[in-house]
Amino acid sequence: MTPLSPSSMADVAMRAGVSVSTVSRALRGSELVSPATIERVREAAEELDFAVSRAASSLASGRLNRVAVLLSGSLGSWFNGCLLDATYAALHERGQELLIYRTLSRDERDDFFATLPARRNADAMIVGSLELTATQRQRLQNLGMPLVFVNRRHAGAASVAIDDAAGAEVATQHLVNLGHRRVAYVGYAHAPSARPSSARRLTGYRTAMAAARVPERNQRVVLTSRAEDGEDVVSQLLGAPSPPTALLVEADDLAMRVLAALWRVGLRTPQDLSVVGFDDHAMAETFGLTTMAQPVAELGRQAADLALDLAAGDAPRRRVITLPTNLVLRTTTGRPG
Repeated sequence: MTPLSPSSMADVAMRAGVSVSTVSRALRGSELVSPATIERVREAAEELDFAVSRAASSLASGRLNRVAVLLSGSLGSWFNGCLLDATYAALHERGQELLIYRTLSRDERDDFFATLPARRNADAMIVGSLELTATQRQRLQNLGMPLVFVNRRHAGAASVAIDDAAGAEVATQHLVNLGHRRVAYVGYAHAPSARPSSARRLTGYRTAMAAARVPERNQRVVLTSRAEDGEDVVSQLLGAPSPPTALLVEADDLAMRVLAALWRVGLRTPQDLSVVGFDDHAMAETFGLTTMAQPVAELGRQAADLALDLAAGDAPRRRVITLPTNLVLRTTTGRPG
């Protein structure tokens, strides 16, 4: 038996006794069509099991109902995962789709900007925690779609961010207030373009240490390329002539590896060494880690709302949003032993 062909918009128009253009407007809820006609068209569409495809809808409205997100690093990382989850939820609530682009290396990033696969694929783009060159920013602007930057500021561009430097300064000041002066900074050795927050957090640490009158030459900075190198970080710290009494660690995923390495060699926190992280990772509470919490889910929600407002041509209440961080006190900090 020959399968029945799917109903077309012309079939709906014939059943409802209107033109095809009226069907298109009615199914989009256009104000140009009376409520009675809209109801008649929808009844005809339901009787014929007709559904408007996203492609047809986009042709009629000029909108794709889709927002792209460009991220650096693994999608499985805590930050990227939380950001995407919140962004998806905010878009889904408003009937929008999420398109994800990821770059793991400089070559992948160069390829992305050479080909710009997001061209005509989305109504707006969210760029997450990524440092761009002037040429790359211009390439994105040339797409003609609204851009929203997460944890990065660009003159004239919409953004949602935290103040990394201020957060790191408060975290370091907490250790100083406890009586620590030999405070070391542990962070990632990534290039600023891959992790721009790194440089800002280090700046916050140096600001607080300078305020405590600790000379820069006595500010110990240990950098590593991977969170898995916690053992090596601890070896460097404990092998110093004057080991630190406290650590500010750039990110919780690294801080937890450092804590595990400290505990394996028999050191106690905070009796032997105080540790403060940054992020408030989902596992931070399990480790008892004192940390500077950033509201990643709220970053994702606010970025999605900004992107949709700009794509719709609406003027958002604020184009540049700074969300607060807060110090979460747990069991890994105390006075020097």
